[in-house]
Amino acid sequence: MKACIFDLDGTLTDTLDSLHYSVNATLREMGLTEITREQCRSFVGNGARYLINQAIRVSGDPQGLRLDEGMEIYGRIFDANCTYHVTPYEGVCQMLAALKERGVKLAVLSNKPDRQTVKVVKEVFGEDTFDYAQGQKEGIARKPEPDGIFCLLDQMHVTKEECLYVGDSEVDIKTGRNARVKTIGVLWGFRDRETLEAAGAKEMIGRPEELLQFV
Repeated sequence: MKACIFDLDGTLTDTLDSLHYSVNATLREMGLTEITREQCRSFVGNGARYLINQAIRVSGDPQGLRLDEGMEIYGRIFDANCTYHVTPYEGVCQMLAALKERGVKLAVLSNKPDRQTVKVVKEVFGEDTFDYAQGQKEGIARKPEPDGIFCLLDQMHVTKEECLYVGDSEVDIKTGRNARVKTIGVLWGFRDRETLEAAGAKEMIGRPEELLQFV
C-alpha cells in the first residue's frame, strides 16, 4: 500500500467532548434543551448539518424548522471550540509514525467542515504528519459518497488498489465500499462491532498498531 486515508472523529481523534460542548452551546443559545453525550455520539458521522438537524429535532424543534439558524450559530461556536479537549487515541501517533517510516502517504477525509478539519489536524498532529487533510466542502459530495476519496487519490497520485481507507462508523464503511478501496473499521471509536458489521465491514482492528499488517 502506498497511501492511507483516515476518517478523523472517532478514528484518529477523540472529538466527542468538542462536538458535545459546541452542540449544547448552540442549543442553549437557541433556547432549546441540551442533548446527552450518547445522543451526540449517535448523531456524529454524517456531517455538521445532519448533527445539528438531529440535535434540534430532539431538543424542542421536532420538524427541524430552525436548522439554518442552528447551523449559523454552530458554525461560529464550533470554529472557536473545534479543538476543545481533542486528543489522539492511544497508539495513533505511533502508528502514523510507523506508516511514514515505510513511505506511506497519509491523508484525512472528514465530514467535519473543511476549515475545522484542517485546524484540528494541524493543531493535534502538527504540520508535517499528514500530506493532505480534507473536510466537507462545496463541490465534493460528503461521505458516504466516494468523491472525497477519489479527490485525495488524484492528489496523492495513487490508485484505488494502492490505498487503505480507515474509519470508525457505518458511514466510513459505506464510503470505502462505494470507492472500492480496501476498508478497515476501527473498534475504539464512536460505533461498535455490530454496527460496522451490519454496514458490511470485512476487516476490523482493535488497536492502532494492528493497521500495519495491512500495509
